[in-house]
Amino acid sequence: MANPLHDSGPLRSRNASSSDEIQLRIDPVHGDLDEEIDGLHSRVRLLKGVAQEISAEAKFQNDFLSQLQMTLIKAQAGVKHNMRRMNKSIIQQGSNHVVHVVLFALFCFFVVYLLSKFSRR
Repeated sequence: MANPLHDSGPLRSRNASSSDEIQLRIDPVHGDLDEEIDGLHSRVRLLKGVAQEISAEAKFQNDFLSQLQMTLIKAQAGVKHNMRRMNKSIIQQGSNHVVHVVLFALFCFFVVYLLSKFSRR
């Protein structure tokens, strides 16, 4: 079985004086590793920028939703308050509203009846 530290790839290890240390030797044929590292570094910077933009957008959307939620809570409280006032008003005035509506409907019916009676002649 071959030692995995001693292979024929571009990176080869040599035994160092201490057993905890490994020295790497890079073949000149594969010398474009610096360019690859620089390319990866620029891509990581680009991804970092994208992640920061996503984070900023998420914070903006979260703030917007919080404001919208507060607006809805205020609107709900306003509607509830107005409903209470309306119920209180209806209770105080009693059934007078119903009598007024019925009388108005009868008056309108009577006016339409008279207009139709006189328009036939």
